[in-house]
Order: sequence, then structure tokens, then C-alpha cells
Amino acid sequence: MLLRGGAFSACNAAVGEHQGQGNYRFSGLIRRPMGSVATVWCSRARRGNLLRVASVATGEPKSKPQESSYQPSVADRLRLGSLTEDGLSYKEKFIVRCYEVGINKTATVETIANLLQEVGCNHAQSVGFSTDGFATTTTMRKMHLIWVTARMHIEIYKYPAWSDVVEIETWCQSEGRIGTRRDWILKDYATGEVIGRATRLAFPEENNASLKKISKLDDPAEYSKVGLVPRRADLDMNQHVNNVTYIGWVLESMPQEIIDSYELQTITLDYRRECQHDDVVDSLTTPEPIIDDSVSQLHGTNGSPTAAKDESDYLQFLHLLRISNDGSEINRGRTEWRKKPAK
Repeated sequence: MLLRGGAFSACNAAVGEHQGQGNYRFSGLIRRPMGSVATVWCSRARRGNLLRVASVATGEPKSKPQESSYQPSVADRLRLGSLTEDGLSYKEKFIVRCYEVGINKTATVETIANLLQEVGCNHAQSVGFSTDGFATTTTMRKMHLIWVTARMHIEIYKYPAWSDVVEIETWCQSEGRIGTRRDWILKDYATGEVIGRATRLAFPEENNASLKKISKLDDPAEYSKVGLVPRRADLDMNQHVNNVTYIGWVLESMPQEIIDSYELQTITLDYRRECQHDDVVDSLTTPEPIIDDSVSQLHGTNGSPTAAKDESDYLQFLHLLRISNDGSEINRGRTEWRKKPAK
């Protein structure tokens, strides 16, 4: 089962919530009764081998951002973001706040994930989706359909520090059997350096390092943190635990000696079910041997500014979040860590 209600997955798949109705996934479209379909149309302009979503055609009455008489709100005027000139992507700038940095005096991965979520939602609104917080259309709300997240992958080459300005570009794309996906590029606005990338997908593809199958973690795990309980602040507008909270739970079971000497380089999470406010969660972690060159591929490629020096400087772990009382999987994860740079 997929996590329902994640804002990461605008332009992805929909899930039915009608009473007595099963869950269904759709590739880039929204089912309507009597054959009426709302489709996300993709631009034919290709960048690399990817199709970027340029517009949204729903066959419904226009939402406010689409109306010619629409006047931007105060938030629209103050937000440092807009569609690019060609309309194929969206860019927004953010200043890293003091409360968004962690023990390394740089932005935390949760901060970065929250910014990705914010940019994705703002992009969806800018191309005409509704402003209900879930980027749903009128028909989706009538049919109780919301977007879901199946997988999230984040690569961080360099963490921004307090008061750094980060520019994030995002777009939706369609490619073969995957259906729809959203991608992000993070840059240091002052230098133009690419400092990270991320991808949110519905359907994995083969032979892709970022989509490598995540094996089930063997129990008992080497490290664990049990009895994690969602806080009220962890719930999203759909009363489910927000996607970003899972990242923090995964990291809770990492051994302190790794946190002290290494920094997170990549994280991949496969979402399998939603977590409710009264669930109790166990976080399990175990080291994963590096048996191929997947780690070294992350250096010197895909915008990474440096090349790998020594594979012993990199560690890899498997993660599992599960419900404490019945062992149901919430998500599986994989993280890769690099030695912290010398001070």
C-alpha cells in the first residue's frame, strides 16, 4: 500500500478513498466516471531524454491562477519563485534560516525535504492546480482522490549553511512505463554550483542507481529505536504523518558514531503504507555491504562537484520503519554516508 496524502507527489498517482472501494494507482491521469478523464499533458520539448510537463488540461472550470482576471495574492507577490521563461519548469529561492540548521551548522536533510515539498506544491499551483494544499482538481476532491508518494530519492553533494540562499528548480516529466515523476535541482544561488538533486517517482525502472531495489532488512537489526510516536506537529492536512517525518525516524536508529564522523549523502525511501496519529513505530537499521559501484557513481556524475577518493570513506545502510504491534511495514529505506570533510 502506498502512503496517501504526500505533497511530494503532485502530478503523480491518485488513490481512491471511497468507502468500500479498493486503492488504485493511475499513471499520470485521474479517473472520472462515465469515461471523462482529466490528463496531465506533457510538453514535446525534450531536455536530455525527459519530457517536462508544461501545462495541465483538466477539462474543468479554470482555477484562479488560470483566469485572465486573476490578481496575485500577497504571498504570490512576495514569493521568490516563478515559472521559467519557457514555462517548462519552476524556480524558487530560499534563505536558510537559523532554526533550519542542525548539529553540523548546515541545513538538515529534513529542511531540504521540506523545501522540495514546498517548491513542488508552488509549481503545481502556478500551472493551475487548486490551492487546497494537495494540488488536487475539483473532480479529484469530488471523488475523494488525492496524490500519493511511492518513492523519494535525495542526493546532497554540499549542505547549505545558515543564511545561504538556495535556488531550487523543479519540473514534472513523463518517461516510458514510469508514468509521471517530479525532479528537483538544488543550487547555491551565489555561485551557481549544483549542491543536490532529488526525484519523486511512482513506478521504478530497471538499471537505475537511484531506483535500485531496496532489500528487506533482516530482523533482528543491528541498530534500532523503538516506540516512536507521532507528534501532533507531524501530521499533515490529511491527518496522516507527513512524508518528511519518516526521514527523521529513519535517522533516529543510526548509531551516534556514524552521525559524528559521517554526513548523509543520499537517502531513498519506498513508501508502503500510511502512518496514523496513534501508531507506535519502530526504526530499524543495519549496515549494507557495498557490493557494486553504486556509491562511486554518485560522485563526478549527476552534477556532483567532486569525484570519489576512497570507497572506505563511504558507508551504506538499510532501514525499515514498521508498526510496533503487528510488524506492518511503513517504508523501506537505503542511506549512503560520506566522511565529513576535515575542518
